[in-house]
Amino acid sequence: MTSYFITGGSGFIGRRVIDRLLTVDPGATIHALVRESSRSAFDALLDELGATGRVTPVVGDLTSPGLGLDTHDLPEFDHVVHLAAIYDMAADAESQRAANVIGTSRVADFAITHDALFHHVSSVAVAGDHRGRFTEADFEVGQGFPTAYHRTKFEAERVVREREGLRWRVYRPSIVVGDSRTGEMDKIDGPYYFFGHLAALGHLPSRLRLPMPDLGTLNMVPVDFVAAAMVALIAVDPERSGLVFHLGDRRSLTTTEMYNALAPAFGAPRGFDAIPHSVVEPALALSAMGPARVGRNLLAAQQGIPSAVLDAVSLPVDFSSDATHAVLHEHGISVPDFTEYAPGLWQYWSAHLDRSRNRRRDPRGPLVGKNILITGGSSGIGKATARMCVAHGANVMIVARSAEELDSAADELNSTTSKKGIPPGRAVAYQCDITDEESVNALIKSVLAEHGHVDVLVNNAGRSIRRATVNSVQRSHDYHRVMAVNYFGAVNLILGLLPHMVARRSGHVVNVTSIAVQSRGPRFGAYAASKAALEAFSDVTGTETVSDHVTFSNVRLPLVKTRMISPTEAYDNQPGTWDVDKAASRVLHAIVDRPKRVSSVVGTIAEIGHRFTPDLTTRILHLEYLLFGESAAAMGRARRSGGRDA
Repeated sequence: MTSYFITGGSGFIGRRVIDRLLTVDPGATIHALVRESSRSAFDALLDELGATGRVTPVVGDLTSPGLGLDTHDLPEFDHVVHLAAIYDMAADAESQRAANVIGTSRVADFAITHDALFHHVSSVAVAGDHRGRFTEADFEVGQGFPTAYHRTKFEAERVVREREGLRWRVYRPSIVVGDSRTGEMDKIDGPYYFFGHLAALGHLPSRLRLPMPDLGTLNMVPVDFVAAAMVALIAVDPERSGLVFHLGDRRSLTTTEMYNALAPAFGAPRGFDAIPHSVVEPALALSAMGPARVGRNLLAAQQGIPSAVLDAVSLPVDFSSDATHAVLHEHGISVPDFTEYAPGLWQYWSAHLDRSRNRRRDPRGPLVGKNILITGGSSGIGKATARMCVAHGANVMIVARSAEELDSAADELNSTTSKKGIPPGRAVAYQCDITDEESVNALIKSVLAEHGHVDVLVNNAGRSIRRATVNSVQRSHDYHRVMAVNYFGAVNLILGLLPHMVARRSGHVVNVTSIAVQSRGPRFGAYAASKAALEAFSDVTGTETVSDHVTFSNVRLPLVKTRMISPTEAYDNQPGTWDVDKAASRVLHAIVDRPKRVSSVVGTIAEIGHRFTPDLTTRILHLEYLLFGESAAAMGRARRSGGRDA
């Protein structure tokens, strides 16, 4: 019965190595090092693999002396298989050194203590920028290292080679991509960073021939080959030490060949090398130097591509794996043809990893299946907007303070007839006081638990005060109450949902503001200031989230016939007042088309006046102030002194 101690068993390669070992050697005993924080996830993995009871988790720390384990509680091992490492070129150098170099040193010491054969998973990255052929027999050939990842993998392998008393073997996979059978991949890495850009080529006619630059070559292998090869090689002549195996494809592909293998999966035209590598290579080198590098890295950051990936996009190394393949051939193991499994890689990426997948629109309509949260959704503009969204196939979460009004509104919305050919959406009610931060946090927690995500947040709930500043000098609480709803309530929701939207790389926030932000008319000092503050906050945040694809729209509505304006008798027969459906249609436009601002003609004229004829515009607004006095409600008579559309 063979015994194994494995690190990195929960990783992309490690879980497959465990599964393969248990298949090939059913009597094997396996102990797997896991962090305390990963124990429950690893137990779930073992259950998924059907390996519960066949693999013993051992809680420890890769970088601690002795791995943080009491060796007296452990048996002897025939093999120590070291897979744990940071395989992310975008990780910081210090973290990579701790895991890749120090961690390897600790595991090597552990193997010596247990007199086990040490199997170290290195990488072809040890070749660095070596130009030309690099075989299993090569190691230190005067190469440089373009990234911290390349350097730490080299240093880790050197630790293994120089550790006295250690019996070892080294496995150097090339670029590891998804499973050749299922396409499964665990994260965006290597060539996957560029799949999103390639997808845009799918909009071109497939009959075209696309001229492309020859960026060099890539050597890729599917993860299932790596796992199968490792398990087979572990069992080869276990008494021999110092063997090195290159787990790569016999033939590297040019980037154009890689693209052509993927192109049929998304209907893109085939490409051909139009610019030779001899021209492209110097240009790539220049782009990685001086000011050009800064610009290149900024552009890459906007596209979500780590600069380290660009430094290693194509290295002039010819990886020879002839000796390894000769051994694997005896076990019936070979690398499948990339052209055969490339479509599966693309399909899995498109369904599970594409960073834009959450931004895709259903062909039946832009709101079909979208989750939209609307505050102030029990009445007025909010309810009218919710009705339109439901009719367009959206799932709408309406939020307000009154539970009774919410339930009634939800029942009404769920009887909405959907547009032809569009599946009906649904409305769900949530009671929440958006001025209470704890209540907002509870709301967001419930919404995400029950619906998974929020595509669009509509900050519609609002409070309005119409009173001259000179008549408000003893009423500072009015300003606090208006800001609490119009600004802080909306900000509470944005802050709560923003990390979720950034993580999904998709999200839109619609703020229902006011023409008062543009006109700055009399008696709306508190209201206009609160809405202007929300616009400013959103505009600033929007500049920060461009790369995260979280966007903001401000809908500046004129006077709308809602209960918010009912306390002011001057508005009873005000010309130009919009009905709620007209206002809601503008909000719907912001939800669907995502413009930065939605303004009315009157609001735009007022804004132009403030910019180009500020004195005249101010005098005209002062005449309005003199002509229309305070309402009875504002002076504490007859009608209420304000309203909140919630």
